[in-house]
Amino acid sequence: MAKHMFACLDGHTCGNPVRLVTGGAPLLQGATMLERRAHFLRDYDWIRTGLMFEPRGHDMMSGAILYPPTRPDCDIAVLYIETSGCLPMCGHGTIGTVTMAIENGLVSPREAGRLSLDTPAGRVDVTYAGSGDFVEEVRLTNVPGFLHSEGLAVTLDGLGEIVVDVAYGGNFYAIVDRQKNFRDMADYSAGELVALSQRLRSALNAGHDFVHPLHPEIRGLSHILWTGAPRDASAHGRNAVFYGDKAIDRSPCGTGTSARMAQLAAKGRLSVGDDYVHESIIGSLFKGRIETRTTVAEYAAIIPSVAGWARQTGINTIFIDDRDPFAHGFVVP
Repeated sequence: MAKHMFACLDGHTCGNPVRLVTGGAPLLQGATMLERRAHFLRDYDWIRTGLMFEPRGHDMMSGAILYPPTRPDCDIAVLYIETSGCLPMCGHGTIGTVTMAIENGLVSPREAGRLSLDTPAGRVDVTYAGSGDFVEEVRLTNVPGFLHSEGLAVTLDGLGEIVVDVAYGGNFYAIVDRQKNFRDMADYSAGELVALSQRLRSALNAGHDFVHPLHPEIRGLSHILWTGAPRDASAHGRNAVFYGDKAIDRSPCGTGTSARMAQLAAKGRLSVGDDYVHESIIGSLFKGRIETRTTVAEYAAIIPSVAGWARQTGINTIFIDDRDPFAHGFVVP
């Protein structure tokens, strides 16, 4: 029997939680963060479920663990953890992680105001700005995003045929735009969107393969992005992003914003240098921008950047006790 202790900083990015593990995490083997991610999932996934699921977490919980980088051009490595697994990349998680790491002196940047992160999806460069000891904004330059598939049709009971595009922005997203059987995310409650998303994601993954052409370890559709008309005068679009088993992102979603910009760029609706302000289901905003164009294997792609803010909400010491029947957490269906 053992009692495992984890030191954590808790916070949120534009409303969505971030739990940064600062002590108690295991050393991982691997020459890359993708290999370390595989080691964690193979031998230590109980840490993720214990910290993310009830009774220590909840359906929306997500977080990160800091590690020494595997590559010389990065300051720090980040392993993202959440209710659905270990994401290759997480935008809101990056903004929250950088904010809390800088404010608490957990990383020493080689250049003030800049950090390079070693993530399972690749190198992610960030800039941060603030006043005094506090970070007020983080802008991440994400991995390349691209439109993977267009016009995939799925019929859902109670809704009819839904047509989606699938884009990659660090994770694969099915993007639901306005169409015959869907007008706006505002027409549905969060619970209704969760139920629809579960069925839509299952149907799409059953009928199609979504695999990153350069990183075959990154596969499967994980997120659904429902679109809507913005309510904030400065925003270009609004979204409700489904992830995990029952979660709707409270932030505008960083990798979702990246995927959305990649989709719009592929359709000629955004160009290099264009801003794209994305509004969340609770009204918080991310400021996206297309930095340049590139390619990913046979796909035309963009390099997107996304800016947002985060706040630390507390310091947490969490125990996972082997005597506890819910040591590794639980999910209520």
